[in-house]
Amino acid sequence: MIKQGMALAGAFGLMACATVPAADTVSDMASNNDFAPDCAKISRFLDDATTQGRTVGASALVWKDGREICFDSAGLASREDNRPFARDTLVQIFSMTKPVTGIALMQLWEQGKFGLDDPLYWHLPEYKDLKVATGIGSDGKPVLRDPSRPPTIRDVMRHTAGFTYGGSEEPADMVWAELQPLSPDNTLAQFSAKMAKVPLLADPGVRWNYSAGVDVQARLVEVLSGMAFDDYVDAHIFTPLGMNDSAWKRESSDLDRLARIYVADESGALQPMPRETWLEPNFAGKPLTMGGSGIVTTVDDYMRFARMLLNDGELDGRRIVQPETIRIMSTDMLDPRIPAENRMWLPSKGTGGFGLDFFVRTAVPASAEENRGTIGEFFWDGFPSMLFWVDPAQDMAVVFATQKVPFDNALHHDFRDAVYGADYSGIPPE
Repeated sequence: MIKQGMALAGAFGLMACATVPAADTVSDMASNNDFAPDCAKISRFLDDATTQGRTVGASALVWKDGREICFDSAGLASREDNRPFARDTLVQIFSMTKPVTGIALMQLWEQGKFGLDDPLYWHLPEYKDLKVATGIGSDGKPVLRDPSRPPTIRDVMRHTAGFTYGGSEEPADMVWAELQPLSPDNTLAQFSAKMAKVPLLADPGVRWNYSAGVDVQARLVEVLSGMAFDDYVDAHIFTPLGMNDSAWKRESSDLDRLARIYVADESGALQPMPRETWLEPNFAGKPLTMGGSGIVTTVDDYMRFARMLLNDGELDGRRIVQPETIRIMSTDMLDPRIPAENRMWLPSKGTGGFGLDFFVRTAVPASAEENRGTIGEFFWDGFPSMLFWVDPAQDMAVVFATQKVPFDNALHHDFRDAVYGADYSGIPPE
């Protein structure tokens, strides 16, 4: 418990360093005490998005002030089957899996199983001898050196460990491409053993780089709990929250409710993605259960998770994590010395930073082009243009479900305009 206490103290120390808006900025702008979502405007957005071909089908659910305020859906879950996008439509949420994994790991932190600033290798010894790749040698192999320090679990949770997701031209990704850690044919243990052989992109703490670190978190859950990752999440998150329609592995009968994923071609026309491209881990019994992706769920089920976050870790009398844990996870923990150019595409999410598995808004939207939102909100999204956010200042949680790739931030911008209004300042109500 000493480690946990030290981690808690360190976490709240970082919270004190979080970015806040300048006082004159706040005083010069109107607050949002009278804000209420316009459900008709949200419905029009959904109708327009589908009839204009921006996406094939979508739904939106808004919970505010302790009750459901808005729900609507439009378009089709499967154009080929003429099946509507309905309230019980199953969607693949991809990276919206990540906050679920983070909550699972933080449950174990609350139990004193680890400290946030523990070196990762204390709990996963395969990561003890990590190297940083600095270039390509004359032999065609990455040039390696020791990191300035070992990555901590906090680094793993805020994407500052130096890990990669593969697919870039950086030297470390040569090894990733060879080992394929996230092959669906790997177990999480096999993934972790391979991931530990992939060099770091940079020293821990100096870059924000979106990565397979959340899959490392899933392996930590297995090791620290002694349970298979998906079994742990089912027992400690899905079942207590009544998320009965959420899982990684699904039966073939669920295909009748599953929304197809559509891919925008060069002209913008939406073409159905071959189902076998993305269904294998979920429907074909592959070993890998990713921490960073893979949950199949409904808008109502995921809203139960979002409501738990909004309600400081508790829902309908079932406590999932402590309020202090939610505050730690939803506080910007990025070192201000990490410049925008070392934050990958994170600045495109809005004016803010990153906590533990969440983007965190720290200032009002800087322009009309920036997505609307309130200071203090936290959220994440998913590759097929999925989105959810929690806005504690407005006592509101929102889930937007669709299945369109590539990821469409413009769709999110216009949806947030529909929820908040294009002139929403982002200042929390008094």
